[in-house]
Amino acid sequence: MTVDPMTVVAVVAHALLGSGALLALVRLARGPSLLDRVVATDTLLVIISASLAVHAALTRDPTVVPVLVVVSLLAFVGSVSIARYVGGMLLRSAATDQAAEEGETGR
Repeated sequence: MTVDPMTVVAVVAHALLGSGALLALVRLARGPSLLDRVVATDTLLVIISASLAVHAALTRDPTVVPVLVVVSLLAFVGSVSIARYVGGMLLRSAATDQAAEEGETGR
């Protein structure tokens, strides 16, 4: 019985990507903060993109490439949007804290 080396590569690649996705889902569920969940979601989308790329490479199927591009853009735009939202929250919080400190010292 002969085992094809590409089959071994496919099984190993999918096993590693699957375990990474499982760990990202655990972090997504248990993440104590919003930023932990954002990083876990971004990691999960990157793993999905990598698994699509592995599938396209192993099957030599170029029809998967547009889906790969959409998932990659979704990951990028989502991460940037959430980073800007959290950054705005932090700036508003810092301004509120500074205004409270000035009000206390002004008396």
